[in-house]
Amino acid sequence: MFDQLATHRPAPDMTYEQMMHAVQYEGAYPDAGRTAEAVHRVLAALGRRLTGQERVDLAGRLPTEAALTLTAQVPEFDRLTGWGFVKDIATRSGVSPATARWDTGAVLAVVARLAGPDLLARILRSLPGGYALLFGQFDPTASRAS
Repeated sequence: MFDQLATHRPAPDMTYEQMMHAVQYEGAYPDAGRTAEAVHRVLAALGRRLTGQERVDLAGRLPTEAALTLTAQVPEFDRLTGWGFVKDIATRSGVSPATARWDTGAVLAVVARLAGPDLLARILRSLPGGYALLFGQFDPTASRAS
């Protein structure tokens, strides 16, 4: 049954290799290995946060390899803010919060392009506050420092 579904899946806007090159450019990563680590780390974390139709629709827009990383994760139902999401990546992977934030921005900027504006808006509505900036989007709800 999986093979049958895979053959009817529409082609994403970029191949996995193109996605990796786009992330490598966004993150200014020195090599493909470092890029692959970031992509896997961030997509796995996003897969733990997204549920429902947004998860399904995003998987359909990603290259197959990326979609499998996203959907291999069992969703967790604790509501992490954007900063909580970054801290969770740092804790699980043993990287600094600064590295986790950098990786998140690089990967999610490319994911945002693949998702497109309508799906991205739905994804952001389904997540707690603080994710818009991680996707490289304006966040009108972000509080301003005085």
